[in-house]
Amino acid sequence: MSKNIYESPLSSRYASSEMKYLFSPDKKFKTWRRLWVALAESEMELGLNVTLEQVAELKANMDNINYADAEAREKEVRHDVMSHVYAYGLQCPKAKGIIHLGATSCYVGDNTDLIIMNEALELIRGKVIKVISLLRDFSLKYKDMPTLGFTHFQAAQLTTVGKRASLWIWELLMDLENIDFQLSRKALLGCKGTTGTQASFMELFDGDIEKVKLLDKKICQKMGYDKFYPVSGQTYSRKVDYHMLSVLSDIAQSAYKFANDIRLLQHLKEIEEPFEKSQIGSSAMAYKRNPMRSERICSLARYVLVDAVNPAITSSTQWFERTLDDSANKRLSVAEGFLAVDAILNIYMNVASGLVVYPKVIHNRIMSELPFMATENILMDAVKAGGDRQELHELIREHSMEAGKVVKEHGGENDLIERIIADPAFNLSREDIEGILKPENYIGRCESQVTEFIAEYVDPALAGSDAADEVELTV
Repeated sequence: MSKNIYESPLSSRYASSEMKYLFSPDKKFKTWRRLWVALAESEMELGLNVTLEQVAELKANMDNINYADAEAREKEVRHDVMSHVYAYGLQCPKAKGIIHLGATSCYVGDNTDLIIMNEALELIRGKVIKVISLLRDFSLKYKDMPTLGFTHFQAAQLTTVGKRASLWIWELLMDLENIDFQLSRKALLGCKGTTGTQASFMELFDGDIEKVKLLDKKICQKMGYDKFYPVSGQTYSRKVDYHMLSVLSDIAQSAYKFANDIRLLQHLKEIEEPFEKSQIGSSAMAYKRNPMRSERICSLARYVLVDAVNPAITSSTQWFERTLDDSANKRLSVAEGFLAVDAILNIYMNVASGLVVYPKVIHNRIMSELPFMATENILMDAVKAGGDRQELHELIREHSMEAGKVVKEHGGENDLIERIIADPAFNLSREDIEGILKPENYIGRCESQVTEFIAEYVDPALAGSDAADEVELTV
């Protein structure tokens, strides 16, 4: 790697080799050649003067691209598609005259972009499945471990560690649904010509509309697609790019929420992301264990959320049948959006696979707040023991205020329970109070919610998917 030339950190640091290949020049230009083969073969099958020998020659040279010839030609003509047509022709002298017959540049450019985005989304889908699978196991493992819930990051009613994890899963399931919807409507541009009218193909096929229609269908089938866009200008609608990046934004939002929660939990010392034996947390403070992976998720996710605005602007500003102000922007925004989400999911998988839970810290935090939450139950039991409800309510209020002062003003421990035990008006023993103060009595339906959610929603979503077992957990 050259040290004096800028390189995107998404390529050099974050994204997987699989995702980087999908957006590589080699993937693009090999797909161009596959499309030229599909075009020539379809035209031959529909009766144009294209021979089997020419098609065979094109197929034989589909993957051995003569890049030097293409690059030298582009310096002369300043046109990437025609440069690669020329280079392909050098390798295929018999087929030279029929390469790209009737097509415009967007035939290879746009169809290739669609193919790459769909393959990239399939790769993303496998990683989302993997994260869901990892969090599923975590959620089940801790489905009944009480933990302090927070609203406004203020102490609220108890939940469980596993129930909280189910919230992360639920958002990813919504993302998975959006991924599957987007993939369900994948289509190619087909072969529409310079303004989308297919006029050049009407000329080639002597006005035979059915053959022109069949050409679209055949090309798509040869490329593994069963749908193509029924109408277009020269390009497919750039709203497709917006739809793609909207799905990526969905995933980034979910990952951001998860990573923010982990950062807060790590501050509370309740749950930590993985930390390697020799990992350094801070250059100055050797004792620190910073949540750097979760922070990186948030950092990259923020980039994706902003990046998703690009195709919305591009789509809305296209002129008539074609302008070229989309090209430079989409080369950046689409590719880097996918690379960034790929990186986010790589880190997400790593963090989710190695979360460290500290039960004693969690329990101690619960017990520092539970006395206040348990006062209603204490009140009810004291009334059952013969106390006056109104009198006891006022006493609890007074004791709570004093206990709060001890905690907030003096930095002491919450002594509310000791005050209640010592107050004869309540007529409750320490054993009575300890029976009330069991955290598991305050988690509502957490355990059954988790098991039902996993059985009814998560497991069906994971069923039949092998992708989760094929993804590496490297960062």
